[in-house]
Amino acid sequence: MSETKDLLVEMVEGRPDDAERRPSRRRRSPALLTGCVLVGLIVAIALVSLFWLPYSPDDTSGTRLAPPELDHLLGTDKLGRDLLTQLMIGARIALAAGLGATAIGAALGITIGLAAGFATRWLDDTLSTLLDVLIAFPTLLLAMLMVAARSASLSSAILAIGLAMTAVVARLTRVLVKRVLAQDYITAARTSGTSWPRVITGHVLPNIWPTLVVNLALQFGLAVMAEASLSFLGLGAPPPNASWGRMLQEAQATVFTAPTGVIAPGVLLVMLVVGVNLIADGLRDTLDPTRRRTR
Repeated sequence: MSETKDLLVEMVEGRPDDAERRPSRRRRSPALLTGCVLVGLIVAIALVSLFWLPYSPDDTSGTRLAPPELDHLLGTDKLGRDLLTQLMIGARIALAAGLGATAIGAALGITIGLAAGFATRWLDDTLSTLLDVLIAFPTLLLAMLMVAARSASLSSAILAIGLAMTAVVARLTRVLVKRVLAQDYITAARTSGTSWPRVITGHVLPNIWPTLVVNLALQFGLAVMAEASLSFLGLGAPPPNASWGRMLQEAQATVFTAPTGVIAPGVLLVMLVVGVNLIADGLRDTLDPTRRRTR
C-alpha cells in the first residue's frame, strides 16, 4: 500500500528530478533564436533571387550612382546597375560559398581526423605534423594561392576555402576521436568482439558530432568572410555575379557620394556572419548540458 501511495504521489506531484528538468527543457537559447532569424532573412533573400530579380544582373540602363527611389529601391552603382538585384545575388553566392566550403572541409577533415585517430603512432605523428603545417598558413593566404593557380571563379574559391578549412576540422576530429577511444566502454566494446566500423558508427561519431556541429557552424561564418575577401581582391566570382565582397571593392571609391553601395552589402555580410556565430553559440548551449546548467 505504501508503494502504491508513493507512486500515486509521484504521478500527481511529479518526481523531483523531473521538476528540475522541466525548466531547462522549456528554456530556449536567445542566441540561437536571434541567429536563426538573422540567417533566415538572408536565406529568404537568396531563395527569392532564384525566382525573381528586380532587374537583370547586367542591366546598366539606370542612372549612375542614383539614390534610392521607386525604380531602384536601393539606388544604383557606378555602372547604373540596380543595387537590390546585386544584393540578392550576393546572398545566394555567400550561402553557396559557405555551404560548399563547409561541406568540403567537413568531408575531408572528418575523414582525415578519423584516420589519424585510429592510425598507428608513426602515421598519427606524420598526419599531425602535416596538419600543424597547414594550420600555420593563414586560411586566406592559402586560398589566394590556390585560386591564383586556377581561374578566378566561385567554384575555385569554394574549393580553395574548403581545402584550407580541412586542416582545422581534421585536427579537432583527431582530438575528439582520441578522447573517445580512451574511454572504458570502447575497450568493453572491442573485448566483446565489436568491429571497428561498428565502434565508429555506434560510439565514436555519436559522441563527437555535437562538438563538430558547433565548430562547423563557426567555420561556415569564416568561409563567408573568406569568400568576400577573395572577391574584394578580384579572386572570387567574376561579373556579372555580384558578390558582396566585390560590391564593397567597387563602391569604395564612391563611399561619400553613394554610401548605400557600401552600407548595404556590409550590413548583410555582418548579419550573416553574426547570425551564424549566434547559432553556433546557441548550439553549444543546447548540446552541452553542463553549460546549460551553469547559466
